[in-house]
Amino acid sequence: MRIVFMGTPDFAVPTLEALVHAAHEVVCVYTQPPRKAGRGKKLQPTPVHAAAERLGIEVRHPASLKPQEEKDAFAALEADVGVVAAYGLILPQAVLDAPKHGCLNVHASILPRWRGAAPIQRAILAGDSGTGVTIMQMEAGLDTGPMLATVRTPIAGKTAGELTDELAQKGAQLMVGTLRDLAIHIPVEQDDADATHAPKIDKAEARIDWSQDAAQVERQVRAFTPWPGAFFEHEGERVKVLAAELADGSGAPGTVLDEALTVACANGAVRLTRVQRAGKPAMDTADFQRGRAIAQGAVLS
Repeated sequence: MRIVFMGTPDFAVPTLEALVHAAHEVVCVYTQPPRKAGRGKKLQPTPVHAAAERLGIEVRHPASLKPQEEKDAFAALEADVGVVAAYGLILPQAVLDAPKHGCLNVHASILPRWRGAAPIQRAILAGDSGTGVTIMQMEAGLDTGPMLATVRTPIAGKTAGELTDELAQKGAQLMVGTLRDLAIHIPVEQDDADATHAPKIDKAEARIDWSQDAAQVERQVRAFTPWPGAFFEHEGERVKVLAAELADGSGAPGTVLDEALTVACANGAVRLTRVQRAGKPAMDTADFQRGRAIAQGAVLS
């Protein structure tokens, strides 16, 4: 098929690569504009931009698709289908309608649960037992279009980073299979009554609230690994928690119960197993405690 691909982060790269490997003709890639990053604040292309250049595909990165000239330029590509994976820009109706078969989206949840920008993190935070990927026919609403295919996977203690990598691969293969069998797929309408919203992650959410149950704190650590990183503050220093596990123990919320950094929560406790001081490398808790240790009895903010 003649495809226009639209995506931005690492999550979208496997789908782009899978389309090329499946011998589809990806005539153009749309991605978000380069942004300043790193110490030098130099403009950095998105992961999808870099992958498209490596594959020898034309790249466009308009700041918006609303101008008429952008809509016309998209329509002029005469695509059979638009494939979208975490693009990050709103597609006007004219863009959605331009390809022969419309635009299909790779969404990282089993819709209609977790419509929105952060479905993976929200599924972990909510304690969902599983999640997956949905291939959806796009329409004007936020992730409201009819579903063409799904694939499921257990969450089973995975971090957001691990789950993102897994779903990126599953989504890529599911999209290839959906396009192969597009003529026989029967769209299934979503039940809006079952919908939940997955809003964008606010960095402030990553501050650990020890007054929660231990299970919720452990989920918070996994949901915000690797970004933005769950954290607490102690003696004016911010410490990220990269891994934690449920542990026995009780006490006032935030109290360090032992030298292994077991911390009391409202109900139960968590043991912090991998942490990182600001500006320092990540390390296992045993190594962390051999340095400037956090003493038993300390209360973490």
